[in-house]
Amino acid sequence: MDDRKRVYAWEFPVRLTHWINVLCIILLSVTGFYIGNPFIHGVSSTGYIMGWMRFIHFVSAYTFLMSMIIRLYWAFMGNRYASWKVWFPFTKKQRTDFMDAVKFYLFIGKKPPYAVGHTALAGLTYLIVFFLFIFQIISGFALYSVAQHGALWTVMGGWLTGVMYLQTIRLLHHLAMYLILAFVIVHVYLGWYLDVREKNGLMGSIFGGYKFVSGKEWE
Repeated sequence: MDDRKRVYAWEFPVRLTHWINVLCIILLSVTGFYIGNPFIHGVSSTGYIMGWMRFIHFVSAYTFLMSMIIRLYWAFMGNRYASWKVWFPFTKKQRTDFMDAVKFYLFIGKKPPYAVGHTALAGLTYLIVFFLFIFQIISGFALYSVAQHGALWTVMGGWLTGVMYLQTIRLLHHLAMYLILAFVIVHVYLGWYLDVREKNGLMGSIFGGYKFVSGKEWE
């Protein structure tokens, strides 16, 4: 007998910001890599390739910033699965779930990390990724502030140029991009893997919001 229940895990703001972030990461990575190392060259004086790349990069950056603000706001206003509390596995149960998930991914344990929302390991991972996102935003605006003047740009990221060299900021900005892309690859792989193992509609839930969970997720 199948005792699975249809649970509304991911609310619309969570799904919306997730897919906005996906699009922004793709656009920012491609255009950012081009800005740092142009791989397409104009064939005439009317070519505006770098201009368009910078324009797309800046629009994507502002969109990404707004998406982050919405998601952080929803971490306090959304349901229990979107809550900021899942990012800090400090309770005894969360610590146990964290170790169980680590054992499963290291092929030491056979029990999948069942959870209606994020597992303790996933929550902590997303916290680290969010810090990477925030650093990318601040360092990006720090690089942009070199050609801009005003208190707004200083607050948005210009202050970082007073903490570290500009070339260091640029290097860390690029390295963080590669870390985020590595996370994306692992994130997609584990999503599909857990969907197959748990059979709870995990991959489909990021589109429709619903997961099909059994008693294992409620334990």
